[in-house]
Amino acid sequence: MQQRLAGLICAAAIMACACATLQPEQTGSKLAGSPESSVRDAFGAPGEVYRLADGTTRWIYTRQPLGFAVYAADFDAGGKLSSFRQMLTEKEIYQAQIGVWTKRDIEEHFGKPRVPIQYYPLMKREAWSYRMYKDANLPAHFSCYFDDNGVLQQTMIIADPLGGGSHGRGR
Repeated sequence: MQQRLAGLICAAAIMACACATLQPEQTGSKLAGSPESSVRDAFGAPGEVYRLADGTTRWIYTRQPLGFAVYAADFDAGGKLSSFRQMLTEKEIYQAQIGVWTKRDIEEHFGKPRVPIQYYPLMKREAWSYRMYKDANLPAHFSCYFDDNGVLQQTMIIADPLGGGSHGRGR
């Protein structure tokens, strides 16, 4: 009987992890108002942690460089989850402010780049790139171009030459 109960508990734990992996936004939304420990239990340790200017804390969970998602778990000053969302969407990308945002701002929104950073000496621009889905299903790259002072000078979304993965599985 104990073996069967242990097996059921193990199966339930595996299913909970699978749900968090396959449907991270839905899982994260259900955790709204929960403490950091609940988010860590569901998604594991974050890859990056940022203290934002408004006093909130952002945890970044990335599927880059081969996946198409970067998730942000935002916590209020009391350590409760206030939002969990996919950051590599056109809505989020269009918030980037040319001439204002810096590399730090891009990191806080989309995480550190996992695709190799490029430098274009004729333009004097460093380029960071993130894989995403444009228009919800077209594999693309979101690129950010910084001047030598680290200030954002241009953004661009172009078709991804590697094509797509398995969209809809939280990749």
